[in-house]
Amino acid sequence: MPQPGRKDVHTNRPLTNISVAYIQSQESFIADKVFPIIPVDKMSDIYYKYDKDAWFRDEAKKRAPATESEGSGYGISSDSFSCETYAFHKDVPWDVEANADAGLDGWRDATEFVTQKLLLKREILFNSSYMTTGVWGTDYTGTNTSPGPGQVYQWSDFTNSDPITDIDNAKEAIHSQTGYMPNTMVIGSQVLRYLKNHPDILDRIKYTQRGVVTLDLLAALFEVPRIVVARSIKATANEGQATQTYDYITGKIAWLGYVEPNPGLMKPSAGYIFAWKNLSKVAGNGYGTAISQFEMRQLKADRVEGEMCFDQKIVAPDMGVFFNTIVA
Repeated sequence: MPQPGRKDVHTNRPLTNISVAYIQSQESFIADKVFPIIPVDKMSDIYYKYDKDAWFRDEAKKRAPATESEGSGYGISSDSFSCETYAFHKDVPWDVEANADAGLDGWRDATEFVTQKLLLKREILFNSSYMTTGVWGTDYTGTNTSPGPGQVYQWSDFTNSDPITDIDNAKEAIHSQTGYMPNTMVIGSQVLRYLKNHPDILDRIKYTQRGVVTLDLLAALFEVPRIVVARSIKATANEGQATQTYDYITGKIAWLGYVEPNPGLMKPSAGYIFAWKNLSKVAGNGYGTAISQFEMRQLKADRVEGEMCFDQKIVAPDMGVFFNTIVA
């Protein structure tokens, strides 16, 4: 059955200045804020990768008079991307729109609804692509017992954990293998809560102006220029269930890595996002996104349809470190 129906959009005595909609702010979503978005002309193609080893070998030598200089070269390989299209629509029946009270706007609400669905899909895919174990050069797992190999104390353990040292070790793991110092950190909302109250961090900033932990102070303390906090949530039960539950899309994790601020040739980055810029006749934007509005005469309705076409790609796994279950 189409939703909403006639009775949902008309009441006998409407309060036109009051409406309630649970719409998450776009600031809660981070999928377009971490890795560079590369507009591409084709849905699939290849990109080149320079072999890392050749650039770090010590091969220059002394040259005797009238002899040739030492020479070498570097290998080039390729990798591919393949953008996939995701779409969602909301129909606005003509009779429902005509019968709607003041304060209800079917076109506006449908556009908000479709946009929210696309943002949710994009964020969920971002997390399954990047914010997970087994895809980066180094993984750490948080534990509440004595850490073994590849483990650290969970940052929610205020007595034993040392998040500052953990981040320093992760920075060294990346820099020592790539020559690039990490410049971006991603954390879930629950992780931020523990970091803001961690005794080691509070002790470091107690002489600042207010003694309050802000993202800027955390970034300065960790010596990471940018910290991105993921705050978006999703429903975890299917439609129609008696009890609905919700949870964060980005869980109790942290990620540290190098993200190229000015993407270009011969510029490595932990990840890139390839977005097909020719998705439709309607001009697209970031993530190859387009919103279309058109009549569905057979349904006697207007349709608002959103599409996005992209590929979230890990380009340099050794430029990222992932912390799993880093708080309890």
